[in-house]
Amino acid sequence: MMRAALLVFTLATAATFLSCKKNAKIEAAPAQYKVKLQTTKGDVVILVHRDWSPIGADHFYELTKAGFYDNNGIFRALPGFIVQWGINGDPQVNRNWSEKSIPDDPPKVSNKIGTIVFAKTGEPNSRTTQVFINLGDNSASLDPQGFTPFGEVIQGMDHIMEFYTGYGEGQPNGAGPSQADIAETGNAYLQQRYPKVDYIKKATIIP
Repeated sequence: MMRAALLVFTLATAATFLSCKKNAKIEAAPAQYKVKLQTTKGDVVILVHRDWSPIGADHFYELTKAGFYDNNGIFRALPGFIVQWGINGDPQVNRNWSEKSIPDDPPKVSNKIGTIVFAKTGEPNSRTTQVFINLGDNSASLDPQGFTPFGEVIQGMDHIMEFYTGYGEGQPNGAGPSQADIAETGNAYLQQRYPKVDYIKKATIIP
């Protein structure tokens, strides 16, 4: 439960630099689609189910097609809990997209191991670009908070489990990367201060 509370608190802190958010108008995604993540630990394939979370699935489709998730650092990796990314390494690109929030989807699927979910603050309709993959069964803590999975890892979960976790929780709750500093400075901040962070090198929609 503490980790779940930290998730909301950390994201709420990060939200302070995301002002003037606009509701995004999104193209409908296919009923199911696959996304390949080329990571520094190996390839990962995600199967997205639009019926689980239609707005979330549509937004992930849009962001992936736009190349937003290319060269994203895994800035938050907590063993047994989650790995999180979704701050673009180019501050201007990140600013453009992170100002677009999407409405909440009603929860349908639990936060089981291997599910992918949009991060959010404690406020309604606060999902933007950040996503996480559950490293364990977090349904008891995250389901009541409205975290809504939109897909699942179907290949490469072993690579996700190998992401570097040594930096721990991010600032201000820990000594790990500051989301605000990544957004302000880009990947240069991670490369200088947190050189062991893993990356999504490229995310592509595949057949």
